[in-house]
This record gives sequence, structure tokens and C-alpha cells, in this order.
Amino acid sequence: MPRPSDAFGHMVRDHFRSGDAVEVIERDDGYIDTTAGAEAYFAPHDVWPPTKQAAIALVRGRVLDVGCGAGRVCLHLQERGLDVVGIDISPLAVETCRERGVRDACVLSITRVSRSLGIFDTVVMMGNNFGLFGNRQRARWLLRRLAGMTTADARIIAETMDPYMSDNPDHAGYHDCNRRRGRMGGQIRLRVRYKSHVGAWFDYLFVSKAEMSEILDGTGWRVAQFLESGGPGYIAVIEKAAT
Repeated sequence: MPRPSDAFGHMVRDHFRSGDAVEVIERDDGYIDTTAGAEAYFAPHDVWPPTKQAAIALVRGRVLDVGCGAGRVCLHLQERGLDVVGIDISPLAVETCRERGVRDACVLSITRVSRSLGIFDTVVMMGNNFGLFGNRQRARWLLRRLAGMTTADARIIAETMDPYMSDNPDHAGYHDCNRRRGRMGGQIRLRVRYKSHVGAWFDYLFVSKAEMSEILDGTGWRVAQFLESGGPGYIAVIEKAAT
């Protein structure tokens, strides 16, 4: 078997250069699907859904964009005059960000964030990137770390999806299988495929609102409000908890 490649990055770069790319997601039970496509990673602010526009309006101060992808959030925040640092594990995605004009983007996993990046007022996790926390234990560990590299009145703007708001029996069966394995129902193990490129397997966490609140408890953070999309997707505005 070939070594895992930067499948996501190849997809992003190809879309940037040719405007045509399809992202395929493979789950560890063999389920395969396509995503909304590369076009979503490049969408300008004026075509974002109202929920996303409302959420991004709450961003303030110095910003960390976790999982910056093709740079759509970074570019919008730069236009607003904010100081934003974008991080992504994909070298080609970061390269694309820089080509598109993102001033500060670097290749970095969420597990490697630290105070060496500086102190932030807002952490942005759009595009379902609450999922990058991976699992309950890692989420709680990283939330405590983020608490130590953010200001006292900092916010996390985190987008995710309630995995249980689905009538797809393939998803319901996968949730049950996860629980039997001691995992959260929405703890998805997946990889990205694009043309001949196959990415590495990784965990991506989808949670209900109750599960998110439970994960945050005791980490120094709390949910201030949920912004509803009218479907399974939602955005949480997370703020520092009172001590």
C-alpha cells in the first residue's frame, strides 16, 4: 500500500487552479460519500449561510483559525482588519492559503498548538472543525490548552453537526458500533480520497449539543449560545467559564 498523501491539499490546490475538484470521504466501515465539494472551501463571505455570517460577526481581536483549509475565513477576517493566524495539517492547503493572500498561515496540527503562537482573543473552528478535537479525552485536553493561550474574555466559534439527526440507517448503525467499541457515537474515523491520492486515517468528532456541553464542563469553557441552521448543523459560541 502507498504511504498516505496530502489528498485534501491536492484537492484544494486543484480547485484553486482549475475550479474543478471533488472530495471523497471514506469511513472505516467502508461507507463512502462525497462532501459539499472544494467550492465550499473557497466561498466568499457574501454567499455564506446566515448562521455562518452571524457567527463570524462575533469574532474579535487576535484570531486563531484552526483548520484554515483554503483560507476563506482568514481572508474575510483580514479584510475586516483583524490579525489572524491560520493553521492546517495540510501543506498544500497552507500553500494555497498563502497564494490567495493569507498573510500568516502555517502547517501545524491542532495537537501542537501552544503559547508559542501567542495569545488569542478568538479561536475559530468553522466548517465542522470542532471535529478536529477527535474524541472526548483529546477535546478536553486541548480545550484546557486553548484556555491557557487565550485572553480572559476569549471566545471559541465552533461549527459542528448533531450526528443523530439523520434518518440514514448506515449512520445509525455506525453510531451503535462506535458505542460498542467504547467510542462516542459521532466519533467518525475517516480518510480523504481524491483522484489517486489517499489521506491518512483520522478521528473526526460530531456531537449533539448535550455532548458538547458535557465535554466543555471543567475545561474552563462554557457554551454561551447555539446558533441554529435549521438542520443538524449548528455553531456554538463558547466563552470562558466563571471560576
